Amino acid sequence: MKIEGKEFRTIWFDNYVVKIIDQTKLPHQFIVKELKTVKDAINAIKTMEVRGAPLIGATAAYGLVLSIIEKSDLSYLKKSSEDLIASRPTAINLKWAVDRMMRKLSGVNDKEILKLAIEESKAIVEEDVGFCKSIGLNGLKLIKEISDNKKDTVNILTHCNAGWLATIDWGTATSPIYHAHQQGIKVHVWVDETRPRNQGANLTSYELNEEGIPNTVITDNAGGILMQRGQVDMCIVGTDRTLSNGDVCNKIGTYLKALSAKDNKVPFYVALPSSTIDWSTKDHKLIPIEERNSEELSHVEGMDENNEIKKVRIYPQKSKSLNLAFDVTPAKLVTGLITEKGICEASEKGLKDLFK
Repeated sequence: MKIEGKEFRTIWFDNYVVKIIDQTKLPHQFIVKELKTVKDAINAIKTMEVRGAPLIGATAAYGLVLSIIEKSDLSYLKKSSEDLIASRPTAINLKWAVDRMMRKLSGVNDKEILKLAIEESKAIVEEDVGFCKSIGLNGLKLIKEISDNKKDTVNILTHCNAGWLATIDWGTATSPIYHAHQQGIKVHVWVDETRPRNQGANLTSYELNEEGIPNTVITDNAGGILMQRGQVDMCIVGTDRTLSNGDVCNKIGTYLKALSAKDNKVPFYVALPSSTIDWSTKDHKLIPIEERNSEELSHVEGMDENNEIKKVRIYPQKSKSLNLAFDVTPAKLVTGLITEKGICEASEKGLKDLFK
């Protein structure tokens, strides 16, 4: 996708160095950062320089490449894989990518292991790009159907950032929007600001602006009244982990949007690549919900009139805060799951029929 008219991906491997877009600096500064060690990759995941389930998975895969470059030693590689998996607990793509890499590298001799690790990491990256493009083409049909019936701009509400910045390219929830825009369908996106890190306002709106797609940032609590007023035609969100029964774990606040959508008969879709499906966990209560630093709530960061990025406190100093990063939307509130293989109902049967 584009930044200032130039094509970019979120991560790439160049001359034995992994390069990423530092998303903690967006939208105010565009900085390409180099990851040279597995610790750099772990830190990038922990500090959310990279974020979004598919991108975290790709970063972990490249992290193992960096581990091999540092020290071609199986015990070090195994320790690196464990540290990568522990860096963020909720998104399933992280463990999926690490497990896939370790299976591929198991039993490989020292001379071949780096070459194979680079090839497999690049395969994971290219696979995700293909998945996200297919998600977009499948979701495009839903937008086109609304557009054909409405004969007017299609208003789509999304939450957090499930755009190309959360993947490698195209995005998940945004991919149908990008495809619709490219086909000349008029779309407008309501962008939840998504407190506390404001990933909607800082990232989704940023990338939509760069692609020339009309969008409006709204407070997280405004979605309900917009749905009541008939100003939302559909919701599309991403997911960090979707269980085989169709329950969806995504950025905190997704559940509340799904409840509003259900009450106002607004279609609520979840876009995801199959790498985000957790086939083994049967109860959403067993999903590890990440609890992040309370400072993300008590402080906000922005650019002042001197173009300097500053962080300021907005809570009383003695106030306590709880910063849960994700919630779970029950399958019964989800209209459908948009995947690379097609659209299915959010249920065990729907997913099994699609992924035979």
